[in-house]
Amino acid sequence: QVQLVESGGGLVQAGGSLRLSCAASGSVFSINVMGWYRQAPDKQRELVAAISSDGSTSYDDSVKGRFTSSRDNAKHTVYLQMSSLKPEDTAVYYCAAKNRGNWGLEFDYWGQGTQVTVSS
Repeated sequence: QVQLVESGGGLVQAGGSLRLSCAASGSVFSINVMGWYRQAPDKQRELVAAISSDGSTSYDDSVKGRFTSSRDNAKHTVYLQMSSLKPEDTAVYYCAAKNRGNWGLEFDYWGQGTQVTVSS
């Protein structure tokens, strides 16, 4: 099927930046929408960004103006550029992907997650 491998997480100070990458392999032609979720230990997993195959993006209000998602279809990779990071952004970040034809709420594939920690 599809495998998603994330990288780029780490520790940054408040106000800093990180760039997350998610490389897809396998049946990559089947991927349409991709998204970024995050989950803090005491919170539910939340969708923070989504990007369609043509590059159209949407963002949760909590990250608008600070996070930017992009994708390189030739490299089968999606990115999340995070700037002006806040301690509240601390979470495990997951990338996810939907099969073409899946217009529901659920994503079909998930990465392993990468920890982002923002210190005050």
